[in-house]
Amino acid sequence: MSKRITLPQLKKYDITQKVMEALADSESRAILFTIVKKGRTAAELSDKLKIPLSSVYKKLSDLEELTLIKVEQWMISDKGRKYKIYRSRIKQAEISIKKPEPVLILVSN
Repeated sequence: MSKRITLPQLKKYDITQKVMEALADSESRAILFTIVKKGRTAAELSDKLKIPLSSVYKKLSDLEELTLIKVEQWMISDKGRKYKIYRSRIKQAEISIKKPEPVLILVSN
């Protein structure tokens, strides 16, 4: 007899679910749609959106893992430090709740 997978276990691996959770998070959504037209650094996003820098880095990491954002460019500061310019891979997202599963439509940037 095979072991049945529970709903929480299934959600853990469901990319659509993870993307919808990221879009439901107000800070992630603000970051994502602030970098649609122009790439920005984590520090610029933190300053513009008034979100702590540590939170911005965490959200950027999560969004990058879901491939919703990309590193548009690597830069080197005057002090020799490397930093990333982030850019959104999507410009629009639509979520439709239908039985049995929700539908997620992402429009490429």
